[in-house]
Amino acid sequence: DPRLEGWPLMSSPFPTTFIIGTYIYFVTSLGPKLMENKKPFELRQIMACYNFSVVALSLYMTYEFLMSGWATGYSFRCDIVDYSRSPTALRMVRTCWLYYFSKFIELLDTIFFVLRKKNNQVTFLHVFHHSIMPWTWWFGVKFAAGSGLGTFHALLNCIVHVVMYTYYGICSLGPAYHKYLWWKKYMTTIQLVQFIMITCHIGQIYMMDDCPYQYPIFMFIIWLYGSVFLVLFLHFWYHAYTKGKRLPKMARNGINKDQ
Repeated sequence: DPRLEGWPLMSSPFPTTFIIGTYIYFVTSLGPKLMENKKPFELRQIMACYNFSVVALSLYMTYEFLMSGWATGYSFRCDIVDYSRSPTALRMVRTCWLYYFSKFIELLDTIFFVLRKKNNQVTFLHVFHHSIMPWTWWFGVKFAAGSGLGTFHALLNCIVHVVMYTYYGICSLGPAYHKYLWWKKYMTTIQLVQFIMITCHIGQIYMMDDCPYQYPIFMFIIWLYGSVFLVLFLHFWYHAYTKGKRLPKMARNGINKDQ
């Protein structure tokens, strides 16, 4: 997309790949080794500021996604990429790039886990989710910044992150605020609904007789993404709640004290 010429990190996928590779190495190997003989950092104030900042950013991106298409003309059906330089199209390009960049900010989630020695939280699901999003979104922004078919999952993700990071923000304020977190058990359900909606929405393209979306491979990747994470989160739900592994913690105060 020539509209992205000169934009930060858009010249090549290698800077993104390098950042993600460094992140994976740090959170799975280097970080735990560095922290092995050190006391965990508290980081409550930093984390509270970070979490509520992500809430504000997610609210802003939700608004921008709505105003650049989802509340101003998208049909929830076959909405292809608008490659024009109209104000609305350019607004969507900027929003897509900001969403892509926000995925790097969210890598701090895992870094905080490592610095606080909460290594049990650094799971395959967590690291895979945080790694795959910025990498796949580089290609989405580079070649197809916009369209309803390509941004519905991003819009949903922003809305879900408003809820999630509000929870994390309140949790980081300390035990005195944990009584307000009775809704923690619904968080995974919200994520599951998100992936079901993504999979159903993108699956429409295989039922439409004539939808001239410019990069069909992206539709398959989004569908695969939604399906894979639906399975992974169902697996998490089964082992965390259905089998009762987290029920004792939930029964005490309605939250996971490891968060």
